[in-house]
Amino acid sequence: MKTALLVVDMQVVFTPMTHNCLSNILLLDSNFKAKSLNRIYTQHGHTKEELTPPFKNQLVKRWGVEGSIAKYSPDWELMPEIKKASDGCMIIAKNTYDAFLNTDLQGVLERRGIGRVVVCGVMTDFCCDTTARSAFNRGFETLLVGDACGTANEKQHEEGLNGFRKAFGDVVKTEEVVEMLGL
Repeated sequence: MKTALLVVDMQVVFTPMTHNCLSNILLLDSNFKAKSLNRIYTQHGHTKEELTPPFKNQLVKRWGVEGSIAKYSPDWELMPEIKKASDGCMIIAKNTYDAFLNTDLQGVLERRGIGRVVVCGVMTDFCCDTTARSAFNRGFETLLVGDACGTANEKQHEEGLNGFRKAFGDVVKTEEVVEMLGL
């Protein structure tokens, strides 16, 4: 089964949440790259229009302008290590937790013949979990890589993983993905 790595929102604003997962994400990326497997990145951000009242975007309504990521701001940029790793990869711009909503991600995966998605990145309990659930609901076999996801704290991290594990797919470790795919 053709497999794609989906690296979610590894942006400057989230750097403090990546200390326990960044090395595993880079390991997955390098292994997928070495085998010429699909690697897709997402980048979350809001346009000036979305950040101007009246707010139409639910995330901006929920978190406010100050709690939202403005496109092209320093916080919006990919982390330097990720920017280097993602060179030449498709980057899906998104403006909500779900990387499939309002994007062509599903079409990209289908055109490439992808049947399995390996999800990692930040935040475990927001964008990673929501995107992984959405992949499952769209018919993709979905793996969430627990040690390659990060969030604000361990409690939130475990809640996100457990919610996905209960009904949507397997939560695996980086080394299991490497072994399973013969990377």
